[in-house]
Amino acid sequence: MNAADTAWIIVATALVLFMTLPGLALFYGGLVRARNVLSVFMQCYAIACLMSILWLAFGYSIAFGAGESGVWGGLGKAFLAGVTADSLSGTLPEVLFFAFQMTFAIITPALIVGAYVERVGFGFVLLFSGLWMLLCYAPVVHWVWGGGFLADGGIFGETGVKDFAGGIVVHETAGIAALLIAVFLGPRRNRTTPPHNPGFVMIGAAMLWVGWFGFNGGSQLAADGGAAMALTVTHISAATASLSWALWEKIKYGKASLVGIVTGTIAGLASITPASGFVGPIEALLIGAVAGILCQEAVNFVRNALGIDDTLDVFAVHGVGGIFGTIMIAVFGAGTWTAQLGSLVIVGAFTVIMSVVLIKIVGWITPIRVDHEIEVNGLDLEVHGERAYDMAS
Repeated sequence: MNAADTAWIIVATALVLFMTLPGLALFYGGLVRARNVLSVFMQCYAIACLMSILWLAFGYSIAFGAGESGVWGGLGKAFLAGVTADSLSGTLPEVLFFAFQMTFAIITPALIVGAYVERVGFGFVLLFSGLWMLLCYAPVVHWVWGGGFLADGGIFGETGVKDFAGGIVVHETAGIAALLIAVFLGPRRNRTTPPHNPGFVMIGAAMLWVGWFGFNGGSQLAADGGAAMALTVTHISAATASLSWALWEKIKYGKASLVGIVTGTIAGLASITPASGFVGPIEALLIGAVAGILCQEAVNFVRNALGIDDTLDVFAVHGVGGIFGTIMIAVFGAGTWTAQLGSLVIVGAFTVIMSVVLIKIVGWITPIRVDHEIEVNGLDLEVHGERAYDMAS
């Protein structure tokens, strides 16, 4: 065990949890109507709790167990069987590596929340998220990070796919699943209402930005120069994408909005995530500059050309950003085109199939969408019995 590495990953674990609670909850909560903000908080919070238990029970073992097939890790480490305080994963206590990866298993299904807010059934949220994390996310983790068939020595030869912190594992999978749920749900009855609290959105985005230092810097799994570089390029990409988004918004619409600039931040963060361990500041600058424009145009395409109500633009920002960053690894020569593109296709196809199957199965068990009256009155009061604001005061 290395004490410095251990200390850093303890901090990084806290930072990644901070991304979901409260960062993502505030970011998403500010974007919805006032009568639905608590439902978003509840969905993010409940997902964090449920994923923690499921990651302990089966998820970690499926992702990082010693499976020999290259497809899944098996159940040999279910409930952390055989793992003690003295067990090591590299230079880290294995239980810390478990906890660090658990925060990724929390935020990935939580990202999907943005696609279905304001109209989804709470039972569907929990059941779909739990099954999707175990049957879609955890196997993909094994394929890419757990020594599976997409990693070095797998189907792409000695140089497997390069995905430093989750462009494929986190952002592509969550983005595709989000888009599919939005299609099955159908649009909200009123799609034109603006965000009820842009201040929440900015505060949440700022928390995500800070937490992303743990997300990307922690993925080095060491306290060294690689972690420092990953942290630095993460910041540069986020800053650049924020400005390029705002500039493009100003050129197209005449005004640069607060919600726009912070959405650009998230686009830059998602785009640099897979490449953060393989590029330097200049490459990060380029990735961020393109990401702010690319993801903004993806938002417009999904909303207007496709007519899909991916409410908070999960696919356009996270999915497109993660895919773009994954491709840029090959552009900059840090990975092979075959492995990068091949892995995107394989994981994308698997995610589509598994997500559709789970949407169908869970939809048979519990309603995917609330009824008209609940949607009109708001999920906060109708589903959870609470209001975020006292309208009478």
